[in-house]
Amino acid sequence: MSVEPLLTRDYDADPAFVHERLRKRYGPVAPVDVLGVPVWFVLGYEEVLRVLQNSGGIWTKSVDRWRMNVEGRIPADWPLLPVFQVNNSAFSEGAAQRRLRNAWTQALAPFQDHTQPQAQLLEQAVAQYADDLIGVLAEGGSTGWADLAAQYARPLPLMVANRMLGFSAARGEEVVMDIWRMIDAGPDAAAAFERLYAAMTELAVTKRERPGEDLPSYMIAACPDLTLDELARELLMLPGLLDFTASLVCNVVVEVVSNRDVRASLSVGAIDETVNRVALLNPPMANLTFRFPKTDVKMGNYTIAAGDPVMLSVAGAHADPRFAGALDHEAIRSTRAHLAWGAGPHSCLGHRLATQMTTIAVRRLFSRLTKIKLALPADQLPWRPSPFMRALRSLPVQFELAEGYVPAGERASGGADAPAAQPSAAGEAQAGPESSRTGGLWGFLRGLRLKR
Repeated sequence: MSVEPLLTRDYDADPAFVHERLRKRYGPVAPVDVLGVPVWFVLGYEEVLRVLQNSGGIWTKSVDRWRMNVEGRIPADWPLLPVFQVNNSAFSEGAAQRRLRNAWTQALAPFQDHTQPQAQLLEQAVAQYADDLIGVLAEGGSTGWADLAAQYARPLPLMVANRMLGFSAARGEEVVMDIWRMIDAGPDAAAAFERLYAAMTELAVTKRERPGEDLPSYMIAACPDLTLDELARELLMLPGLLDFTASLVCNVVVEVVSNRDVRASLSVGAIDETVNRVALLNPPMANLTFRFPKTDVKMGNYTIAAGDPVMLSVAGAHADPRFAGALDHEAIRSTRAHLAWGAGPHSCLGHRLATQMTTIAVRRLFSRLTKIKLALPADQLPWRPSPFMRALRSLPVQFELAEGYVPAGERASGGADAPAAQPSAAGEAQAGPESSRTGGLWGFLRGLRLKR
């Protein structure tokens, strides 16, 4: 069967247009080419949900079921091959997956339960990171230009990752920069991944010997038989979740500055609803990594053979007329039945954390910067080319600081709004690299400001 390339300039510019063209031609399932590999692209809401829920056990994410891969017909230099070779719970099944997800569930719980001190301290830290990043923007004066993707939305979650992982300040900055290099998939991404894997393995050894109030320690406590290799590979998933959060922050900012009604809603505390609405209308994880049927299965207008790769389009499913046509766009609360956080056995376990981080980041930004104006029309913003993410490459804006706002670094120590140090659940002070805003990461961010 002939297939057409999915990842074209048209797709980068306007994936919704491509989705509708494919839907009209093929129905809810379309045969496409993803960088030279034939893939079934699922656009129907009901079809995507059915695969995600996998109630019949037909679908698997194990690459051992990928027929072309088993037969050696995937080129060794295929750009996406490393994504499917990570060998962690994102691609495991059955008892092995349940064991690892249980470790994640228990380890994330203290950070997602607002009654727990770890969650409260993390929220305070997120607010402080946000203030410090805004403080760097403000070093150039009360008005200016900024790239809110590179200078705010992306570094903020990576700093949270550093804190949750429990790295020391100096080591943490190195890790944050390597996470950035790996996610951007540039020429030094492979070397960055190797350094990150070594850093995560080193961290796993340290936390086995000296556990703390951090994610790896909680995972070890939940699953004591985790090997060092397993733990290191699981921890490498955290940056991906937080890069998703960075993209969600950017998409929410664009929605707020482009829509006067949405901007007004922030003043009445409706940020949670804005975040949910953006996750519905512009999900950062637009497409999901492949699934494979264990047997031949009828879907849409086609029969998909066992072992064929299937890519589920969350963005396409949300635009499916059978789903979108039933939405009430005037409702005060948008539907929570969207698929931005997945569904079924591989659904996102950190969605509450990502939502809370996004809410804090947006609230902090619009309380510190009273005027934010896009430097480009919304339909001309540059997007990162990606088969999976719908993420801005940059978010250029013109801003003005709120009257009377003093950047965090210039306040007297001990201010209630953004404390420089907070006691951890173990009673120790944790003052991250943000307290002084010095070091490689901050120099890098200042360099971005100077390049404007």
